[in-house]
Formats: sequence, structure tokens, C-alpha cells
Amino acid sequence: MNKKYLLTPFMLTLILMAGVAQAERIKDLATVAGVRSNQLVGYGLVVGLDGTGDQTSQTPFTIQSMLSMLAQFGVTLPPGTNPQLKNVAAVSLHTKLPAFAKPGQLLDVTISSLGNAKSLRGGSLLMAPLKGADGNIYAIAQGNLIVGGFGAGGSDGSKITVNIPSVGRIPGGATVERAAPTPFGSEDSIVLNLHGPDFTTSKRVAEAINSAIGMGTAYPVDASSIKVNAPKSHSQRVMFLSIVENITLEPGEASARIIVNSRTGTVVIGRHVRVTSAAVSHGSLTVTIVEQTAVSQPTGAFSGGSTVVVPASDIEISQESNRMFMFSPGISLNEIVQAVNQVGAAPGDLIAILEALKEAGALRAELIVI
Repeated sequence: MNKKYLLTPFMLTLILMAGVAQAERIKDLATVAGVRSNQLVGYGLVVGLDGTGDQTSQTPFTIQSMLSMLAQFGVTLPPGTNPQLKNVAAVSLHTKLPAFAKPGQLLDVTISSLGNAKSLRGGSLLMAPLKGADGNIYAIAQGNLIVGGFGAGGSDGSKITVNIPSVGRIPGGATVERAAPTPFGSEDSIVLNLHGPDFTTSKRVAEAINSAIGMGTAYPVDASSIKVNAPKSHSQRVMFLSIVENITLEPGEASARIIVNSRTGTVVIGRHVRVTSAAVSHGSLTVTIVEQTAVSQPTGAFSGGSTVVVPASDIEISQESNRMFMFSPGISLNEIVQAVNQVGAAPGDLIAILEALKEAGALRAELIVI
């Protein structure tokens, strides 16, 4: 007998999280404190556009930037000159400087228009510095843009745009000029920070490291951090971390949680969700109105009447029955899914049921609606 899941046609997805605990590597659960990427940002000019650049009458900073650049090359314009630049656009640049990135390595750069340029397609970025939060220059960007968007317009004002033509990328367009400072190797120990705080996982990580390397090597600091004694020599520390990050363990299971996306109707339910004793009534009153038209004609040939069209409404009211079901104490996730499927609840109905159970204190889980 084939089971029919009524929630699927209404775009309701029930995902069983953490069905069976599996061993995972420490490198997939945690990161080394201090080993992180750094944000870089810059300002520059994109040239060579096909008349789709900034309207300089409304973006004076584009003209100012162009004049400053020309002055550095010994080109001085007469005072009061206001060049009309249609092929130039002022842009912002941003990228990430990975940990341990060394001078000479290349980074991908994203370029976004700052003014009212219609498109950056076909443009080239002139040499622009990328600075960190401390104000120092860590990379230099330059190159031809790759723009995924496209736009076209007519003389009557109509236009069509595909994706975003005012944003582009330069793969490998920035060259690292300075390595970011890192505390790696400056202390006698390292700290592993879990991606998700969990006391059980923190304890198990420390136990797994002590079991593989030796007692007293690691101990949990809190739900997020594990302190690990490590060699101070850089080469030995690299080899030590290579061993630590490949140690496997079973992380602690997530707490009981239900996440509901009210816009898409997606529901994610953890396997530890439980419901105490509760009765739920689910039903709806359906009113169907069908509008039709009818033709009314005179009864006699010489009655003096005229043929007219009159509306005719057919109203039908139906109410569904047998819409109550019972939740026993300690009911499991599978039983919740079966009960909801039996009544044919739509995504909005399921959200209302879960919220009602939470309000009544019968839902033993965290309910998050996004």
C-alpha cells in the first residue's frame, strides 16, 4: 500500500536532522583561534565603458577622482574645466585576505558601482589599493571585469535588465602585498573554537585529543573553546595540528528544535522533539461561490419586454469533520508527522498547530519562525 504524504503538494518539507550520530573530524567541528580571514576594501575607477558610466553632473566625486589621477601623471587641466566622462565609473572594491596569505598570491575581487553607472560590462579597473581595518594596504587590484548582468533600453524609456550589471568580479585580480599578522606560534598553547557552542561536544573533543596524544594535552574551557598544549616551534606546531584536526569523534546531538520558514513553508524538525499530552482540533469551513449568467426572454411575442442577461450565483458551504487528533505524552517525531499528514494540514496550518502547542506548554522544543 502506497502512502500519500499530503504535505508535499503544499511545498512542506519535513527534514529529520541528526538521524544517526556519525564520527566527524575536529577540522570540521572547530577552527584554530586567530587563524581567520580579514576583510579588505578599496576605491577605484573603472574605465573603458561603452557610454554606460557615471553621469558626472550628478557624481562629482568621479570627476574629482579622475582629475587627481591625471595630476599624478603630470596632466593638468585648466581651472574650471568640467570634463564629461561617460566611460568612467567610480567603484568600491572588496575581498577577503585569507589566513597565512603571502605577498605575490592572487585574490578574487568584487567591484560594485558607487554612482549611477548603468553597467560595468566591458570595463577595466585601474590600479587600486585594498586596505584593512587598520588602514594599511594589503593588496593591489587591477584588471578586466567579468560582469554577469546585462541591460538594454529603448529610446522610449523601456528597458530590460538581467541580473545586476553594476557589479562585476576580477578572478585573481588582486595581488597580496603584505601578509596579515597572526598570533599563530606566539603562545605555548592553541585554542580550538567550535562552530556551534555545545558542552557535550567540547568535552568530547578534549577527550578525543587526550586519548590520541596523551592525557593533559587538552581540556575544555567552555561550551565553545578547548585549550590544547602544543609545541611552540612553527614546524612542529604545523605537524601537531595536522594530527589534531584529523582526530574523529561523535559530536553532541543538537537540542530539540523546530525551524519554520513561513515564506516557503519549509519545516525542519529535530529528532529529539517531544510533545506532552495534548488534543488538537483542526478543521475548516469552506464556502464556494460560482458565478454564472442566464438569459431572460419575454414570455410573449408582443409583450413589449426585452431580452436581458441576469446573474445567477450558486453558493455551497461545506465543513470538514473528524479533524481532531490526540498527542500522547512523549510522542515522537514520526508520530507527529503521521498525525499532521492524516489531517492534510497545509504549511500555514502546521505553523499554527506548532505555535498553539508551544503556547499551551505541550511542545518540548525551541520553535523558531523565520
